[in-house]
Amino acid sequence: MVESNGRIETIAEKVEARERLSFGEGVELFERATLLELSAMADSVRWRLHPEPVVTYVIGRNVNYTNVCWVKCSFCAFYRLPGSGEGYVLSKGQIFQKLQELIDLGGTEVLMQGGLNPSLKIDYYEDLFAWIKQHFPIHLHALSAAEIIYIAKISGLSLKNTLNRLKAAGLDSIPGAGAELLVDEVRDRVSPLKDTPAEWLNLMQTAHELGIPSTATMMYGMGETLAQRVEHLVKIRDLQDLTGGFTAFIPWGYQPNGDELKGEAGTGYGYLRTVAVSRIMLDNVRNIQASWLTMGPKIGQLSLQYGVNDFGSTVLEENVVTTETTRHLMTLDEIRRNIEDAGFVPKRRNTRYQLLE
Repeated sequence: MVESNGRIETIAEKVEARERLSFGEGVELFERATLLELSAMADSVRWRLHPEPVVTYVIGRNVNYTNVCWVKCSFCAFYRLPGSGEGYVLSKGQIFQKLQELIDLGGTEVLMQGGLNPSLKIDYYEDLFAWIKQHFPIHLHALSAAEIIYIAKISGLSLKNTLNRLKAAGLDSIPGAGAELLVDEVRDRVSPLKDTPAEWLNLMQTAHELGIPSTATMMYGMGETLAQRVEHLVKIRDLQDLTGGFTAFIPWGYQPNGDELKGEAGTGYGYLRTVAVSRIMLDNVRNIQASWLTMGPKIGQLSLQYGVNDFGSTVLEENVVTTETTRHLMTLDEIRRNIEDAGFVPKRRNTRYQLLE
């Protein structure tokens, strides 16, 4: 035990000296560091990057424009296969109503995602995005990597051409959803029909090089090893070294929702350990976002002591990762109160993490 503590002390000294941790040291933190040790290290990194006692948030909402998808990820209960009577594509009228509600609340961001719908090609997205931009002064944070890769494929276009056309139509940034774990063994087991980790990283690199920023995510708790979680973090860190295009990182635990995976729900303890290691390892990603949507407001609030500096979005609507037992939507006042009760000053931001007040 003394030897273990000594190794953690050495890692803590490296963190304090602003030295980058190795893959092995990341695994060591997961396996041996206490929650208190992780909190101390992650909190020190957080204050180094964000010296002011501010926690940011954005007023946004999710719009799931379609639920039609053929990929059949084992952890997803949201999708409906093509031809299903329960499949949908939202009309422009429905989307208009949702976005008007957001604008009326002072919102600035719409997170628009759906599924891999074989009936929707590039022209659908160009028309929709241009129409949204014509009617609303809003930041379009839209389409997962998997969606964009598929749009390119069924439209017979290169990734670069697809991204350029989407950007010209109004795409402002890309959400990091769909990363799950960027580990081939895990991907092959839980979502074998989806793009590979290398394809996800290539899409993000291409987008960043074209001036389209993105976030990055990690969904853990799918039976992976702790070393595989660190492998994911190192791949994000390596790409960030190359492009600098990731604005934030959002880890969250798998939530059973009637899907095929049948995994175990993530605990608050496991989440705090994971978010802290993420903050410590990702020395080149400025922002770590709380995952209160899946873990609940109180764990989200507690995560502000474990390296988190952003409380994410007001959301307003979520259909993919929440269930009746994990539905934790919060009002704007509740978000601000949770931040204040943790001893921080809440400040509104836009999607590019620029303060708006």
